[in-house]
Amino acid sequence: MSDLHGNHRPECGNRLSDQTAGQHAGLQGVADTTYIPMVARMYASERFPEFFYDGTAVGLRDKIPSGILERIGESSSEYTMIASVARYHVLDGVVRTFVSEHPEGCCVVNLGAGLETMPHRLDMPEVTFYEVDLPETIELRRALIDPLPNEVLVGGDMFEFGWADQVDRTVPSLMVASGVFQYFDEADIVRFLKELGRRFPGSELIFDATNAVGVRYADRYVRKTGNTSARIRFCVDDAQAFAGRLGMPLVGERVFYTEAREVLGRRLKLYTRIAMRVCDDKRRAILVHLKLG
Repeated sequence: MSDLHGNHRPECGNRLSDQTAGQHAGLQGVADTTYIPMVARMYASERFPEFFYDGTAVGLRDKIPSGILERIGESSSEYTMIASVARYHVLDGVVRTFVSEHPEGCCVVNLGAGLETMPHRLDMPEVTFYEVDLPETIELRRALIDPLPNEVLVGGDMFEFGWADQVDRTVPSLMVASGVFQYFDEADIVRFLKELGRRFPGSELIFDATNAVGVRYADRYVRKTGNTSARIRFCVDDAQAFAGRLGMPLVGERVFYTEAREVLGRRLKLYTRIAMRVCDDKRRAILVHLKLG
């Protein structure tokens, strides 16, 4: 369930100047959800490192405004925290597989990257990671997180495709949209994906989505964190049918919690275990993997 499963957007990592911190405190709407997945990655890394560990996220604890940390913490449960990192756990695995299948070289494009720290977690210096987000988000990211030598930060509206000219098209690309599409109308997402396929034919895309039932839970969670302007709108009830509407092959579809349930088991609260089981069984949150073009 999107933000119930850890949706985000803008993120970062050095030391915020007073001016930048003030600007960030005033972020509204979609951009205001930036810190939810970051806090979830901290939470899981400190409590369940055997399942998920993100040292970069943990190192940012003192750099995130305390009011934001408190608000997210008070509004979140163990389940919503695990939901977020379970998505990242699966995405990290998809990226590892994609890289192993392209030993001749490839790149990863994080669309709506926010404060995502995947390149730091995966430690793949041979792979170029493009982090694409709105200019103000990229500014915030630079202030918080030191970019790696193999990271390219690109500020711009992903729907306008100015970022596309900076991506190396001589190698295969894996596009990752994590916690992004839920905030837009389906018609906008369909147009975007068709243009993405036209510009990057043969590349692949993986994104997360909820079904219609999951949207209601996710939207409720986002509003509970204090954000009333970023509404959850996009959902996928049938991944194969959605791929058919796009005219693109469906590479695969994954639920969120298979590995989390195996690794963590009874270390989690009863409610968390039940919620994960129900979500997987009813496919309320999935990762959709498409071949573009």
